[in-house]
Amino acid sequence: MIEVRHVSKSYGNNPVVDDVSIRIGKGKVTSFIGPNGAGKSTLISMISRLLSIDSGEILIDGEDVTKAKSQELAKKIAILKQSNHIQVRLTVRDLVSFGRFPYSQGKLTKEDWQFVDEAIRYMELEDMQHKYLDQLSGGQNQRAYIAMVIAQNTEYILLDEPLNNLDMKHSVQIMKVLRRLADELGKTIVIVIHDINFASCYSDYIVAFKQGKVVKEGPTDEMIDSAVLHEIYDMDIAIHEINGNKICVYFT
Repeated sequence: MIEVRHVSKSYGNNPVVDDVSIRIGKGKVTSFIGPNGAGKSTLISMISRLLSIDSGEILIDGEDVTKAKSQELAKKIAILKQSNHIQVRLTVRDLVSFGRFPYSQGKLTKEDWQFVDEAIRYMELEDMQHKYLDQLSGGQNQRAYIAMVIAQNTEYILLDEPLNNLDMKHSVQIMKVLRRLADELGKTIVIVIHDINFASCYSDYIVAFKQGKVVKEGPTDEMIDSAVLHEIYDMDIAIHEINGNKICVYFT
C-alpha cells in the first residue's frame, strides 16, 4: 500500500500540493484526474522520490520513501514521466533492458533478458525491437518506454500521462496492458490521466485533484457522476452508459 500523509509541496509562495492525504490499495488501477496544475504529477514525483517533500510523509508498504535505499526503492516502484529524452542512440531492446538496472547494475543475466523479452511481447514491439528510438513515431517511443517500466518488474508502477502522443488504437492498447498488469500480475498502477473516459473504463479507483488538494476520491462508479465532475472541472458533463461503461460527453 502507498500511504500519503499530509504531504505538501510549494514553489516559492505557490503551493502545488497542499496537505494531501490518500491511501492507494494494492493490485488496483488508480487514476489521478483533475485540471492542469492541480498537483497530480508533482505528487507522483514525490511518491517516487524524484521530488523532495516539503512536509508530511509517504510510506510504501510501511517504509518511509525518504529513508529507503535507492536500489531497493527501484525494485519496488517504477515511474514513467511525461518527458522522456535519452541523448544516446539506442535500440528499443537496449532501452527496455535499462529496466533491469536495479537488479543487474548493467550486467544482464539470462533471467534479466527473459524479463526484457516478456516486456517487449507485452507491448507488441517484437517487430521493431532492433530499431533505433529515433526511427520510431512518438507513440512507438512511448510504448518502448512503458516496456522498460514493465521490465523493471516492480510491484508499483506510476505513469504520468502515458497516453501523450498516442493515437486511439495505441491508447486503448496501453490501458488494456495496464489493466492486465493489475488483473493478471497483481501490479499496483497509479496513472495521471486527462481523458476521464479512459479513467472511467479502466480504473478501479479515482482520486480527483484541484488547486493542489484532493477534492474527491472513491471507486470509479461513484466518481463518474455529473455532480462530482462539475465540482472538479466546473463543467456540466452528461454521462451515458455504453456496454456497461459510463461515458462522459463534454464536447458540447
